[in-house]
Amino acid sequence: MKPRVVLVDDHALLRAGVRGELGTRVDIVGEAGSLADAIPLIKDTDPDVVLLDVHLPDGGGEGVIAAIGPERPGVKFLALSVSDAAEDVIAVIRAGARGYVTKTISADDLADAVLRVAEGDAVFSPRLAGFVLDAFAGQTPVGPGGAPDELDQLTPREREVLRLIARGYAYKEVAKGLHISIKTVETHVSAVLRKLQLSSRHELTRWATDRRLI
Repeated sequence: MKPRVVLVDDHALLRAGVRGELGTRVDIVGEAGSLADAIPLIKDTDPDVVLLDVHLPDGGGEGVIAAIGPERPGVKFLALSVSDAAEDVIAVIRAGARGYVTKTISADDLADAVLRVAEGDAVFSPRLAGFVLDAFAGQTPVGPGGAPDELDQLTPREREVLRLIARGYAYKEVAKGLHISIKTVETHVSAVLRKLQLSSRHELTRWATDRRLI
């Protein structure tokens, strides 16, 4: 019996491509482009696997998992993302995803990953395995001097905004690139400055440069 799959990604063209790549090997029972649309859809369709982007316009993929996991323990999540950043991988795996693959994956490998996750396996792109092993081992990344890495305080979206702002992008450019409002960018920047105990964009850029984040 083919696994029933829901696709969650904010790009309709990508969803169409994935649908075509998976072909007849799975049964696509629904699609969503945002966290708000994904949660009720998954509850209604109760799929075997949710193929989930980690960054959505209205929140992170881990938010979908948190909302669905306790109520639908049989639903399995496989993250499909352009990002191979350790913090993104660890965040979504800690939230409860059963696997994480990047969008460079081949059609055959993607179909195989979905089938394996449906059967209960954990599946990861090869170069991400180290991140996952560290996460399951409970190892906390450390910064200079052995102190816990301040990045752990930030959400995946806040880290994304931090990098773009530190690289010199204007709020308007960040908003356009991440498909969020300028006001949301401002909110994220304020949260980042508060959590890192910094007082200005200049300090933020220096902080990121010192840690080789840009």
